[in-house]
Amino acid sequence: MELPACPVCQSAYTYEMNDLLVCPECGHEWKQEKVVAANDELVVKDSNGNILQNGDSVVVIKNLPVKGSPHGIKAGTKVRNIRLVDSDHNIDCKIDGFGAMALKSEFVKKA
Repeated sequence: MELPACPVCQSAYTYEMNDLLVCPECGHEWKQEKVVAANDELVVKDSNGNILQNGDSVVVIKNLPVKGSPHGIKAGTKVRNIRLVDSDHNIDCKIDGFGAMALKSEFVKKA
């Protein structure tokens, strides 16, 4: 079985020590399960725990202020064709009247 490269320095000389993998070049230690979980596909859940996918429609569940705008996004606003990204605001979308926006999944529910 081939061991994975170090996630910190990408060294190929990793070895096993008990239940840990160790990199001799940088000294980083990690569990192999964490590497497997990190390689999985991005999973984003809405406020109710439903899994979201690219292209879904969602509804905003609370009023959200928008910097630089005199009014924010109102609760109940439907957002179509979302795109999931790996960041703190994990939904990219376009909202009528506002343009391109980034939303947190905790403030939306699946439509």
